[in-house]
Amino acid sequence: MNRIIVTLAFAFLASTSFAQTPNDVVQSAGDELAVALEGRKEELAENRAELYAVIDKILLPRFDRRYAAQLVLGRHWRTATAAQRDKFIDVFYGSLLRKYADGVLEFNQDRVDLLPFRDDEAKERVTVKSIVQLDDGTKVPVNYGMVRRDAGWLMFDVTIEGISYVRNFRTELNAEIQAKGLDAVIARLADEMAAEQ
Repeated sequence: MNRIIVTLAFAFLASTSFAQTPNDVVQSAGDELAVALEGRKEELAENRAELYAVIDKILLPRFDRRYAAQLVLGRHWRTATAAQRDKFIDVFYGSLLRKYADGVLEFNQDRVDLLPFRDDEAKERVTVKSIVQLDDGTKVPVNYGMVRRDAGWLMFDVTIEGISYVRNFRTELNAEIQAKGLDAVIARLADEMAAEQ
């Protein structure tokens, strides 16, 4: 269930202009994803490479990979070399994309209800709130963390029922980095991505 919700959250964010409000950005991303999936869900379910390409085309320009990776690594970011940071950004984003790809096929724009924007658009970071309705009718609060960049609003975190994906990944990877080192974590994520090619 959470995989589908997070996928909806990732896929429902986009921006290339500060002229749009954060809610406008979210709405426009949902529109783009709906168009990209229309009549293609069965085809994309059979063609993983094309599914990844569709998600990447929508997500990559609108997702602050570096900032999200920095938040996930936490204190390990400060001790990582520039090369380690770059590698982690790539494998983290690739892992994220593949982990939630199946959930994209469940995307239904009608299930996402954007709430009125209550944050301050003058801030560097804002939160867009929505409610996602599941198949069984359950309504789940989903908050989108967005950060202001030169190119526009970019997504960096999704919080579902109070649980942040950034904090979850940080907790999960922190223990592994402490036990095995950052290079080992990068290698594992890279191997998992390669196995799915």
